[in-house]
Amino acid sequence: QVQLVESGGGLVQPGGSLRLSCAASGVIPTIYTMGWYRQAPGKQRELVASIIPGGVTIYGDSVKGRFTIFRVGAKNMVDLQMNSLNPEDTAVYYCKIGFLGNDYWGQGTQVTVSS
Repeated sequence: QVQLVESGGGLVQPGGSLRLSCAASGVIPTIYTMGWYRQAPGKQRELVASIIPGGVTIYGDSVKGRFTIFRVGAKNMVDLQMNSLNPEDTAVYYCKIGFLGNDYWGQGTQVTVSS
């Protein structure tokens, strides 16, 4: 069984920064995709950033140049550094890991950007 634990959400003012962390545990192969998605009220869940096999990073258009995803130290851990946050970034952020045709999701962490 795969479990994902997310941390780092909260309230931040426009223009501020937050860092989200995600750690996956369980039986995980060496090749997988891991990343962050978000879902705002009334909207579909969308890709924020992902690391695919080979270390290539992919970003959603709305966060390019502001957010950075990277692996942290030990295997199966990724962080999302979010800078220049604006109210449109307000959403529940979910971590996902995918391998062998299956996706596993975290419980989500709320990010609210407001003055």
